[in-house]
Amino acid sequence: MTTRSCIVAWLRVLLPLTALAILSVLFLLGRKPDPEASIPYADVDPRELAERQAVTSPTYAGVTRDGAQLSISASEARPGGEKGEGLAQAVRMTLRAQDGRAADVSAGAASLQGQQVRLGEGVRMTTADGWVLTAPELLASTAEGTLVSEEEVNVRAPFGELTAGRMELRPSGQGSGDHVLDLSGGVRLIYRP
Repeated sequence: MTTRSCIVAWLRVLLPLTALAILSVLFLLGRKPDPEASIPYADVDPRELAERQAVTSPTYAGVTRDGAQLSISASEARPGGEKGEGLAQAVRMTLRAQDGRAADVSAGAASLQGQQVRLGEGVRMTTADGWVLTAPELLASTAEGTLVSEEEVNVRAPFGELTAGRMELRPSGQGSGDHVLDLSGGVRLIYRP
């Protein structure tokens, strides 16, 4: 046997034994687990979470009567009563007309009542045209594809700022699939060219 083959034969035995010894030392000197320690990322009470009825990350998608696409998502939804009522938190809604124009709505909370969604707690609507609307509350119809606010709304448009007592985003009604943003009730405009 040559020197080189003798060294290789010895290394084939010594290297696995050395690796086994190092692993044994790691397992023997490792810390014991603390059974009283809690999981660091569990910030909720598991008993409360198991007792309440809720769905996390629910989504809804549909088409309105005029052909607009509607999608609604939330961080959490839970039943709120009878007749299909429910409550949702951190809601995002997108209404996309047939011509491709879209309105994105975000709200802190929503209550669901059949085909009506009442959005509240910091409602903000952004359109594809660059309009940004804020309102205390919006009522959305999932069947008709309308958004209505009976309270004062503030709008930032590409040409200035508007304030109105009422707002309605509705289909134009001519079968085109377009939507019209109708501001009424004492509209005030601050024009910024």
